[in-house]
Amino acid sequence: MAYDEELANRVRELVQVEEGITEMRMFGGLAFLINGNMAVSASGQGGLLLRVDPADTGALLSDPNARRFVMRGREMDGWLRIHPNGLTTNRQLKRWVARGVAYARSLPPKR
Repeated sequence: MAYDEELANRVRELVQVEEGITEMRMFGGLAFLINGNMAVSASGQGGLLLRVDPADTGALLSDPNARRFVMRGREMDGWLRIHPNGLTTNRQLKRWVARGVAYARSLPPKR
């Protein structure tokens, strides 16, 4: 499945003002990176793939549209998948994108 281009465009509108923003295809989707650190991605599996502070993962899972990202059968703290149902309004999308951007911005820049 290709990533949702409409969702990618909505994310792009929100992050285009961020300093150090780049786009890159990764994990089957279109990722938005801040200084080389992935913040958020329009996922090839639908919805968003999002980086968050690992310490916040449990609390964020209280949202019924959020689940841990699974890589090679292992659930990853600090990585969430957000179901498209939780992204229908700009307010919902902005909330998740802001989380990903804030966490990526807290990381040291990659070269």
